[in-house]
Amino acid sequence: MTMPGLNLAFWRKWHRWIGFPAALFLLWAAATGVLVAFTEFFGEEEALREATRDMISPVTVSSAQTEWTEPIARAFAAAATRANGAPVDKLEVQFKGPRPTVTVFTGKPKGGEDRKLVFDARTGLLLSEEAYADKPFLYRLHSGEAFGDGGLVVAMMWGLTLLVLTITGLIIYLKLWRPGQTGMKKVFW
Repeated sequence: MTMPGLNLAFWRKWHRWIGFPAALFLLWAAATGVLVAFTEFFGEEEALREATRDMISPVTVSSAQTEWTEPIARAFAAAATRANGAPVDKLEVQFKGPRPTVTVFTGKPKGGEDRKLVFDARTGLLLSEEAYADKPFLYRLHSGEAFGDGGLVVAMMWGLTLLVLTITGLIIYLKLWRPGQTGMKKVFW
């Protein structure tokens, strides 16, 4: 028994009305998602992860304390010459690979992210320096976060809308089903 108004025409109408604006958001999510996946797949950090995945770190939890404190101390000393007095937001140490590194992420004195300084863990020499943001712009663009809290709310809404489209599409699909079909019409009715 069907409820009045919840017939196939009702579901098709709402599926169409929700589908058109959702298609614009789906296009946005798909385009930025492809860009995120591309940069992740072909990025320098992914290449390093792949190259060092099967390597064994020379530093273990049982290593002498100097094995990990000295590279950090060298990096901090070198960072002080580049950004003296800058607050340290976070630190990354990469022991594996042909060139172990210590990365120092500095912040601005009044808050916010500033620089990413990558040092050779063995020598303390600066390997690279670049602007640092806690989350890359492309990731924030994909999630809607680049537009502030409102962008995140819109992203949650378009995700919910795509969920509703999936459910209404499934309802339409099942309402079109006719028992007794044979061959391909059993699935594609």
